[in-house]
Order: sequence, then C-alpha cells, then structure tokens
Amino acid sequence: MSNSSNCSEPDLKPYYAVTYTVILIPGLIGNTLALWVFYGYMKETKRAVIFMINLAIADLSQVLSLPLRIFYYLTGTWEFGGGLCMLCFYLKYINMYTSIYFLVCISVRRYLFLMHPFKFSDCRRVCDVYISIVGWVVVCVGCLPFPLLRMQHQDDKNACFVDLPIKKLDLPTSIMLMTIGKLVGFVTPLLIILYCSRKTILSLKEGHSASQDLGEKKKALKMILTCALVFLICFAPYHISFPLDFFVKTRQI
Repeated sequence: MSNSSNCSEPDLKPYYAVTYTVILIPGLIGNTLALWVFYGYMKETKRAVIFMINLAIADLSQVLSLPLRIFYYLTGTWEFGGGLCMLCFYLKYINMYTSIYFLVCISVRRYLFLMHPFKFSDCRRVCDVYISIVGWVVVCVGCLPFPLLRMQHQDDKNACFVDLPIKKLDLPTSIMLMTIGKLVGFVTPLLIILYCSRKTILSLKEGHSASQDLGEKKKALKMILTCALVFLICFAPYHISFPLDFFVKTRQI
C-alpha cells in the first residue's frame, strides 16, 4: 500500500468556520454603514455613488449567507435543502464578479468624468443605474455555470459548499471554460483599471493644469488606485490558484 493511501486530507472546516465568523460581523456592520453613507451622497455626480451602493449590496448579499456557511462547517451537515445550498454557493460568485464589475465601473467613471467632463456631462445617475442593471443581469447569467457544475448528488443531500462534487469535464472543455472565465472575469477588468490609472497619472504630469483641476485629478487617481489595490488583493490570489484547484478536483491532472 502506498504512502498516499495512508494520508488523509486535513480537515479545514473549523478554519473555514472561524474565518467566516471573523468576516461576518465587520462585513455586516461595514456594508450596512456604507449603504447609509452612500445614500446621503446620492445627488453627487462625481463620486460614482450608484456604483458604490451596488458594490456594498453585492458584498452584503454574500455576508448574509455566511451564517449558513458557518453552521455547515461547524456541524458538517446541510439541513436546509439543495436549493438554498446552491443559492448560497451561487451568491459567492455573484458577489465576486459583481464586485469586480463595479470596481471597474468606478474606475472608468472617475476617469471619464475627469478627462472628458463635457462629453459625459449628460450621463448622470440615470446612466449609472442602467449600467448597474446591465451588470447585474450579465453577471448573474455568466455565473450560472458555477452552480451547474457543482450540483448535489441524490445520495448525499447533506453535503454543500466545498463538499459538492464537480461534474466531470474533458480537458479541452475545462481549458476553454477556464480561459474564457479568466479573460472576461479577471484579465480584462484588470487591464481596464490599469489603463485608467496610467492615463490619470499621465494627466497629472501635465504642467498646464489649474490647481482645482489638479486637486480633482489627485482625488480621481486615489480612487482608481484604491480600486486597483482592492482588485489585486481580493481577486488575484483566487484567480491565480483556481485553475490548479479546478483541474485537481476534476482529476484532469
């Protein structure tokens, strides 16, 4: 008998439960306060408030599902039905990719209204609302493959989240799905944010900007760089490690 057969995978569920518990309270309080604060700035047209509100809603939707995740990782069993399990699993990806979408929207919004203020002066909150609706629809549809690939088995209805089996896919299909997901959900948004950052930095180097314009550009740059930093910290590790994890779980490698 080989050594690998005697080794068992470490049980990480207690660590998951602790991690989600640490996230739950600050996430619930922070996003609720953010919604309250952003609501007070609804009339501001330069702050991308609509996108910030949607970003907080996306985070809050995930935070509200954390108690069920904590319960599962503490007890090791799912007692709430397959539908709710798949909804919570689905919300994880909805949260991640709507967050990415609205971070890009905030960066582009600040860049366009700074660099082309008159060209986009008529595109105010109404445009932001329409862009937000389109984003939610596209992300919700685009994330459907995630739960569809992790459906519960009839013989194990008490399993959920990390214990959900992954449907077997051939290697070309796996590579195609992974490539599309990475390009659309990570690489393209990152390039857009970096482009907005670069153009804003270059505009700061122009010596003929008025002091008021210079102040606005610095504020815009700070916002865009914040979006880039949040993007890299929150989403780069997942998108770098996910392909290997996926191929291992589907036994492609």
